[in-house]
Amino acid sequence: MATLVTFHAHPDDECINCGGVMRKAADEGHRVVLVVATRGELGEVEDGFLAPGEDLTTRRVAETHAAADILGVSRVEFLGYTDSGMMGEPSNDTPGTFWTASVEEAAARLAKILVDESADVLTIYDDNGGYGHPDHIQVYRVGKRAAELAGTARVYQATANRDDVRKHMSEAAAADGDDSFGPPEEWEIGKPLAELTARVDVSAHVAAKRAAMRAHASQISEESFFLAMPDPVFAEAFGVEWFIREGAGPGITETDIMAGL
Repeated sequence: MATLVTFHAHPDDECINCGGVMRKAADEGHRVVLVVATRGELGEVEDGFLAPGEDLTTRRVAETHAAADILGVSRVEFLGYTDSGMMGEPSNDTPGTFWTASVEEAAARLAKILVDESADVLTIYDDNGGYGHPDHIQVYRVGKRAAELAGTARVYQATANRDDVRKHMSEAAAADGDDSFGPPEEWEIGKPLAELTARVDVSAHVAAKRAAMRAHASQISEESFFLAMPDPVFAEAFGVEWFIREGAGPGITETDIMAGL
């Protein structure tokens, strides 16, 4: 049995980015540990969604634990930083946010968990955080440094296949006439296929991945992009998870981030 530590910025990021490999690893007998930098304090929620007296932070922590159970997670840890908000918002500079945190200090917190768990594999994000969110970019910086401090050699950057994203979003925009996202060639989501080194087929685990998304009901409603699509379309869109491993490639050279462990 090996240990996978998967590091994310906010509650719900884990199931969207790595839900398939998490459930796959758990089903194969590996230990899965989820570390979240913030509690998603700045998430948006519809009026009346929360119970009287309930705050969003408490709700999002509970949702994270519920999703973690679905994904086979053995341990959940929060690093204790607060949500920085989208890039360019005033909240980016608020003291205590993840974006303003010292990379060395935050990396030491994560490295302690990696050492405690004798982590074999760590997932972080790509250097642009997938789509430019400050907390996601910080996950890359902090995670990479933490792996160095802890001596965790196998580090995978969770990302998206930009070529696929542009293709599917372009097709969707053409079908419903919605061009609000702008020209497909300008969508800076994920990385080009040529830069990706690992393609993991998680089609056997998409039901768990979708159920974990549903557990984050405060942020992912039934009307959302993720849950509104029919099951077959969801399986096609989320049945593969993509990663970059420094030193691997060029091209896809791995199909299982836990291979050989």
